[in-house]
Amino acid sequence: MNRSRPARWKRTLLCAAALVALVLGNVVGTPGESQAAGPLPCDIYASAGTPCVAAHSTTRALFASYSGRLYQVRRASNGATRDIGVLGAGGYADAAAQDAFCAGTTCVITIIYDQSSRHNDLTPAPPGGVGGQDDPVPADALPVTAGGHTVYGASFSGRMGYRDNSTSGVATGSQPEGMYMVASGTHFNSSCCFDYGNAETNNLDNGNGHMDAIYFGTLCWFSPCNGSGPWVMADLENGLFQSNTGGSQNSAYTGNRSPFATTMLKNNGTNFFALKDGNGQSGGLSTRYSGALPTSPSGYSPMRKEGAIILGIGGDNSNTAIGSFFEGVMTSGLPTDAAENAVQADIVSVGYGGPSPVAAGTLTPGSTISLRATTACCTTRYVRHQNDGVVTSEISSGSSSLDKNDATWIVRRGLAKDSCVSFESRNYPGDFLRHYSFQLYRQPMDGTSQFRADATFCPQTGQSGSGTSFASYNYPDRFLRHYGNTLYIASNGGSHTFDASANWAADVSWAVASPWVS
Repeated sequence: MNRSRPARWKRTLLCAAALVALVLGNVVGTPGESQAAGPLPCDIYASAGTPCVAAHSTTRALFASYSGRLYQVRRASNGATRDIGVLGAGGYADAAAQDAFCAGTTCVITIIYDQSSRHNDLTPAPPGGVGGQDDPVPADALPVTAGGHTVYGASFSGRMGYRDNSTSGVATGSQPEGMYMVASGTHFNSSCCFDYGNAETNNLDNGNGHMDAIYFGTLCWFSPCNGSGPWVMADLENGLFQSNTGGSQNSAYTGNRSPFATTMLKNNGTNFFALKDGNGQSGGLSTRYSGALPTSPSGYSPMRKEGAIILGIGGDNSNTAIGSFFEGVMTSGLPTDAAENAVQADIVSVGYGGPSPVAAGTLTPGSTISLRATTACCTTRYVRHQNDGVVTSEISSGSSSLDKNDATWIVRRGLAKDSCVSFESRNYPGDFLRHYSFQLYRQPMDGTSQFRADATFCPQTGQSGSGTSFASYNYPDRFLRHYGNTLYIASNGGSHTFDASANWAADVSWAVASPWVS
């Protein structure tokens, strides 16, 4: 997708009994098991005659028999790398191995391995027609749970993306294919382009129909786009399509805000494509469009697919999107609806969720908290993000769900120092509280050492004698302070207005409270 402009396989059908067996095989397992209880997504697709030609995940195996590598991390301290695999065949990522390897330093994900026999591995994308060399994602920015295990998703900020231009088995020309991606409906933007799928092999916009990728975000290319999104769309190059006419033909589809959103696209390459989505934690799929490929403008029917694979970027390397990725596959051939339904049932059976809170209301990493002001004037006010800024607002039991979510944070190990803490947004996974020019913002973790330092705070006894004060890691004489209901890092008597000595000790002392949202 350009941000500057708005081996065929013989297919077999699953019989109803076989589908029932596949679905039941996936749901009999209980969360907490280290390996699959039944067929996983690529087993399901293979049984339907549309085998996976690419299977990527940082959280789990996508074949029941897979016991290999999921991804590779590289640590900043010495440039050493380590492959992170699964706990057992068909199981979940060995996040403890990552934690041990990256302890005391930071890591990025340098390779997301293809679990299929095609070896279509993803590495940081090279420069393209739009955007320079992409960075890898931070390895620890998105801890979640899957199957009862702590694992890490991939959290993308701008300038991050992956690509493989020399693939095997991926559809080209007008060959049919299908794909799905589990993303997040709470971490997105309207920039181009958070994609997963088929793209150009030269990192350029080669014209209409040269892409076939899932897009998930709020970039409305063709009107109408109903509601506030994010929406699943087909990036077919030079257009994000919700239908053959471009815009939505489904007024009931207003977007998908599920923390784990299943998104699906299939395209027969000649005259048909379909879009589906669902909640990755419960329920089934909804078909958002199923019908003809676009015919005006021309170039989409038939398609002109090139067979590269992209993740987190557009076909020409447009790389200003943000998003979260947990797993995704691409198939040879057009998947059946029954197979897609079985795959959704398997995704739900994983039990994706946020990290399990420990000792809620404490500064233990993994705990969910709210931070309440202790200054006499403001004891009903809590730290919350409002758009991208960070303020204090009055929050009570009668406040809206949005306000309560905005005032809830997840405590993480300090991004720059383990003995300190960082605060991740409860409803924007991958976004953290960080200072910039001494003011506090909620921003997506970009993996840089500067961001990590700006987003790390070291707790100590409250300057007022009670509560907790949080010293900035990289400005240790400055503390998290509310001033005029805006959050700053402030010194006691400095050159800025918000450094004023009056009420300073109270303004920088906080009550670590039980979370408004658990």
